Amino acid sequence: MTSATHDQLLTLDSHIDIPWPDRQDFETGSPARQVDLPKLREGGLKAVCLAAYIPQTRLEADGRAEAWARVQAMLAVINGLASDAVTVCRSAADVRAAFSQDRTVVVPAVENGHALGGDPSRIEVLASMGVRYMTLTHNGHNDLADAAIPLPALGDERELHGGLSSQGRDAIALMNTHGILVDVSHAAKTTMLQAAEVSSTPIIASHSCARALCDHPRNLDDEQLRRLRDTGGVIQITAMSSFLKPSAAGRAGVHDLARHVRYVADLIGVDHVGVSSDFDGGGMIEGWAHAGETPAVTEALRAAGFTEAELSAIWGGNFLRVMAQAEQR
Repeated sequence: MTSATHDQLLTLDSHIDIPWPDRQDFETGSPARQVDLPKLREGGLKAVCLAAYIPQTRLEADGRAEAWARVQAMLAVINGLASDAVTVCRSAADVRAAFSQDRTVVVPAVENGHALGGDPSRIEVLASMGVRYMTLTHNGHNDLADAAIPLPALGDERELHGGLSSQGRDAIALMNTHGILVDVSHAAKTTMLQAAEVSSTPIIASHSCARALCDHPRNLDDEQLRRLRDTGGVIQITAMSSFLKPSAAGRAGVHDLARHVRYVADLIGVDHVGVSSDFDGGGMIEGWAHAGETPAVTEALRAAGFTEAELSAIWGGNFLRVMAQAEQR
């Protein structure tokens, strides 16, 4: 049973992967999925950013072509989830309107700028398909930027571009033009700091944690957090156990996620932090193993001392604010 407070919140999870290839079981539900419509309803999770994840391949013609074909196919599936119960939203105002009508919200996103296949002009196509954010990288360097985690199997050295490439800078300018948020989760620190300088709209980290609490290359250190704040952006603390505490210390739980949220709120302000799960992409912690268990996150945040107004900001208000800012291009 969800609490009254949780039921009233516009809960938004900013990063969920869609299983691929698609099995057409989102609406009916499946034990194999962490996120589907029945679990969203059970857990009172009102809005989700569904990411089309593109694996990094070698920077060759065939790999680039495959990435571009895959992202279009995945976004077609995400947009095809619209139904009597689900609204696919392309603006912050649309999200709030759908929430007021008790409809489940889906917001399309892209994970890995490799999806562009080496052509930043394709950002206009992604925007036309409703994409509201794109991570510059995944694991492994790409045409746009250096990643936090290089992939030696693909021939990666420690860095390729020294942060953003010229193509990456062009991509950010086009993302700003088309209202697509620049997501620095998975990006190298050099990439992240340069993106913060280049972007004319707030930057986000859709699924990362605080490096001061867990020294993982995917997390943001205090310098990065302050720079993200200075852009007006948000970091969405994510339910990836190895990002929340060292793997040797056992599986993390919802209290660990709340601890990271509290740390970031105290460091840069509660207006710059939110929550994500990375479900169906590796995310899973004690107490939040699937979308149906979402009320446990609200309870953990409440136990960490957050007020109802702060819970509203953390659970969706902050992310919707930066979405709206990106729309005012």
